[in-house]
Amino acid sequence: MEYVTQIIDPPPSHTQLLLDGMRALRKPKLDGAPPLPTARLVRSAVELSPAGIAAYARACGFRREQGVPLSYPHVLAFPLHLMLLTRPTFPYPASGMVHLANRIRQHQRLHEGHALRLEVYCERWVAHPKGQALSIATRAYSAGALAWESDSLYLRRDVDNPVGEPWSDPLPLQEDGLLRTQRWVLPADLGRRFAKVSGDFNPIHTSVIGARLFGFRRAIAHGMWTLGRALAAQQPPGGLSQAQAHCDFKLPIFLPGQVALWSHPVTGPRREFEVRNFAGDKPHMRGLFIWKESQQ
Repeated sequence: MEYVTQIIDPPPSHTQLLLDGMRALRKPKLDGAPPLPTARLVRSAVELSPAGIAAYARACGFRREQGVPLSYPHVLAFPLHLMLLTRPTFPYPASGMVHLANRIRQHQRLHEGHALRLEVYCERWVAHPKGQALSIATRAYSAGALAWESDSLYLRRDVDNPVGEPWSDPLPLQEDGLLRTQRWVLPADLGRRFAKVSGDFNPIHTSVIGARLFGFRRAIAHGMWTLGRALAAQQPPGGLSQAQAHCDFKLPIFLPGQVALWSHPVTGPRREFEVRNFAGDKPHMRGLFIWKESQQ
């Protein structure tokens, strides 16, 4: 597919992104298959800011000795995701798009103060049993080499006859031997606090009223906060050279509330895990984390 590259420097403000989202609340009904947007949005040099990393680390529970969090570059790229989803050429309203899954791969160690070239584009449509899904690709380059990448899957519910390859990649999980290893107590303002460091001010996360407008009884935690918190609980000290994190988002986490991390008591650089309610009978996120510790 031919993409049209657009340099986005400086990025839009949070206010502008919110306004664009409001303008995109209504879209004309589609006739036929949805067109895949052809824009490739690029930020040429985004600093891995020590202050930004520290704020993100505090929000998710990372420690400084763990280095740059594996999930942090998603925060830098997220405004570009919103720009794609709120453009007039995007066939669906951005509001109501559900984040289904994320696949992250890091190819080299990330260093505070270094700059990344970020490229974000709509990669492919995916036919999901509940509607039309879309994969948005993020690629981050350091000194011309691919350093980090992710694929984020978003769903528009209740779309008839979805196009694209069938969705068939749920993460497996070995249930035998899974143990509750941590409990997390989540405050009512967690969504607002994480919005300030992630740039995701979706009202379902930041406001009870906003959440109710979209069918939730209370505000819900960001899926990417849940992933970040789970990685913080398991990422070793010393930083990562190569790593993968895959996750499928399941039931929402209502705020305030409490959840628990369930995982296998194994050693070595591989973790299969779930974030569940404390009783362990309702899954909120399933994940796989594989890493290679950095050699300094």
